Amino acid sequence: MNESKEAFMSMQLQDKAEAKHLDIAVQGMDCANCSAKIERNLNKLEGVEASVNLATERASIFFDPSKIATKEVLASIAKSGYTPVTDTLTLAIEGMTCANCVQRIESKLGKLGGVLEASVNLATEQARVTYLPASVNLKTIKETVVKAGYGAEELELHSKNIENAKKEHEDDLRRAAITASLLAAPLFLLEMIPMLFPGGMMLRDTIIPHSVMLGLGFVLATLVMFWPGWRFQKLGWQALLQGSPDMNSLVMLGSSAAYLYSVVATFAPALLPEGTRSAYYEAAAMIVALILLGRWLEARSKGRAGDAIKKLLSLQAKTARVKRGEAYTEIDIDEVIVGDLIQVRPGEKIPLDGVLISGQSYIDASMITGEPVPVLKTVDDSVVGGTVNTTGSFTFKVSKVGAETTLAQIIKMVEDAQGSKAPIQAIADRVVAIFVPVILGLSLLTFILWLVLGPSPALNYALVNAVAVLLIACPCAMGLATPISIMVGSAKAAEIGTLFRTGEALQTLKNSTMIAFDKTGTLTKGKPELTDLQILNDQNENDVLALIASSESASEHPIARAIVEAAEKRGLELSEPESFEALPGFGLRAVVNGKRLEVGADRYMAKLGIEVPDHHLSEEGKTPLFAAIDGELVAVLGVADSLKEGSRETINTLHEQGLKVAMITGDNRRTADAIAKELGIDTVLAEVLPGGKVDAIKQLQKEHKVAFVGDGINDAPALAQADVGLAIGTGTDIAIEAADVILMSGDLRGVPNALALSRATLNNIKQNLFWAFVYNTVLIPVAAGILYPKFGILLSPILAAAAMGLSDLFVIGNAMRLRSFKPPMKESRETARLETVLAG
Repeated sequence: MNESKEAFMSMQLQDKAEAKHLDIAVQGMDCANCSAKIERNLNKLEGVEASVNLATERASIFFDPSKIATKEVLASIAKSGYTPVTDTLTLAIEGMTCANCVQRIESKLGKLGGVLEASVNLATEQARVTYLPASVNLKTIKETVVKAGYGAEELELHSKNIENAKKEHEDDLRRAAITASLLAAPLFLLEMIPMLFPGGMMLRDTIIPHSVMLGLGFVLATLVMFWPGWRFQKLGWQALLQGSPDMNSLVMLGSSAAYLYSVVATFAPALLPEGTRSAYYEAAAMIVALILLGRWLEARSKGRAGDAIKKLLSLQAKTARVKRGEAYTEIDIDEVIVGDLIQVRPGEKIPLDGVLISGQSYIDASMITGEPVPVLKTVDDSVVGGTVNTTGSFTFKVSKVGAETTLAQIIKMVEDAQGSKAPIQAIADRVVAIFVPVILGLSLLTFILWLVLGPSPALNYALVNAVAVLLIACPCAMGLATPISIMVGSAKAAEIGTLFRTGEALQTLKNSTMIAFDKTGTLTKGKPELTDLQILNDQNENDVLALIASSESASEHPIARAIVEAAEKRGLELSEPESFEALPGFGLRAVVNGKRLEVGADRYMAKLGIEVPDHHLSEEGKTPLFAAIDGELVAVLGVADSLKEGSRETINTLHEQGLKVAMITGDNRRTADAIAKELGIDTVLAEVLPGGKVDAIKQLQKEHKVAFVGDGINDAPALAQADVGLAIGTGTDIAIEAADVILMSGDLRGVPNALALSRATLNNIKQNLFWAFVYNTVLIPVAAGILYPKFGILLSPILAAAAMGLSDLFVIGNAMRLRSFKPPMKESRETARLETVLAG
């Protein structure tokens, strides 16, 4: 280790005093060649000296941060064909009050060796940290947050402790706001009400001597400052001493300036010039009271914004009746393991995901499937935790527990989306990073200018206006503008059956100019059906279909299965073929009940010398088949992969939203064009092999921002390639994993709904940012006194504090409007949405 470091330090690092060191656990090394390969590739990087140990499966790396980033080091390991071990941790953060708190925590964590990325969200009060477990541990990360002046607790999935902590914090703010208000109210009333009446101040001074007023003001203001307002003193000074002042610092400086000036005016007036010995106790007390009141209302509003998660949590069962020995015992849900047998009685919630092994019942699965009518579940059917058993009793074997259950995954996705940052937030982050220092500078400049240029008493004017500048400034509104809208928007998305993985996906979908659909299983049901049956002679239709289906029953071809299923739906009795021969590319030959059948394409009939009638099945996007019995053509059949319900309306709505629509399919051009014409699709990419979908997306991306909708395993690469990937929730796990957005059902009407919500959320964010920037841009100069020379208008520090609180509430209130979002399309009963549950 020391030799490695010495070797590294002897490299061309004269411009750096010390190197940065990382320990990285590496997976996938099998032999000395593996470790040598990684070491060789790492040492090729400029400013890097690495030593890789095969036995410990670790890489010890010293590097110059001015020449190469940590992510580039990790990329080199991955490029070598191995996996650097990283982990992601979510912490619940206590004590954040403004956007500068976010900046401070991110900065402190970012400087920690082994931390790759730290993203802190003010709205959810969480920090998501990606780190190298071999270089830094949970304890160090938490200690770093605590040293920055905040509380940190590891966020267990669905932890009730976090909800309790938030409730306690809200209750604490409520008590503090009420206490401060009750203490400040007498001062405010005694100072302000007499000003409303001519001679009011003289009358007050006659009733209450000036010295008594000063004493009362001192006592009440001191109680406010150092009892409910102590949090501002503590956190504000702490932030100042650490060189990263925040909103608490502004409030602390503003209220303290008014309070300390008043104390001097009360107990050492000789220190102040004649005519400037005024007390501002009511201002100091009301500033603290109003800020606390605003924080309490803000905490309440943010709590309501997170109601969606609480409602999802309420779906979870607390206990389960599990088989232990020969009896069933009620145990805590956390004690259940995979493979346990659980008994469910009528009216009970199904505790976890699993498969029925005995009994049957109708299940209300509206939380997942959206079907208002309960669905019959029998042996071997899957059940999902959180759904409700309605009638019968049954036993099922647990297949998923804890974080692996469907409900837990839904909650996790909503939490991830709420905790992530949208790219648009970068604008606010850059401003917030310098906002408080700039405000401190402007406040000082205001004080100096009023002291030098202001009218008499200049000191009073300088103090009042400098304090007003400190209090009117509101970085919180800028810090909350994006995350609070993402929080409410992603929760609303879950309510209508759409899960956004990240805030970035929520923004990127809005920017899409084309929606590309995979055809099979997305626009269509993915299951061929018999759509047409024309009998060409006077034979009975059911008799003919029974013979054809019997001949097809020996085939595994999807079209053959469609014909057999059509016959079975009619209740027809099928016979075992006496002989059967498949003719690839043509059809089949079989003998059923002594009759010779030939069934297949028109080219098969031509080969047999049988003339086929004119038809329009191909033009309609259907596959034509012909059936001959004993050499005579008796039927024309049409088989098609039927369109999903709502496909046409979805395409029409997307057009109304101003988007182009494309379809990607492996079908021949003639069939693909027929389907596209029926749906009104703009662009068709036909005869695309499964492996060619990525190239098809790239082709479309030359002219458009492309969102791709798919459901199959072979759609996963295309979902990843698209600017935004939308997976059908009823599709494969691989497709869902590759997607940015998940539609909880196969109902395509969720696509325009997701797009509309994305647009609404981004518009909401822009409104919030506009308000935050305009508020600060306009009112800070007003607080500094820019209107005084011409209009004689000054802004009281008390009004400044109230305006600052209202600014935060405006941003939160505007975001809450997203809860009333109405999707443009009404989805079907079968749509998998959470609306019934989340809407309460």
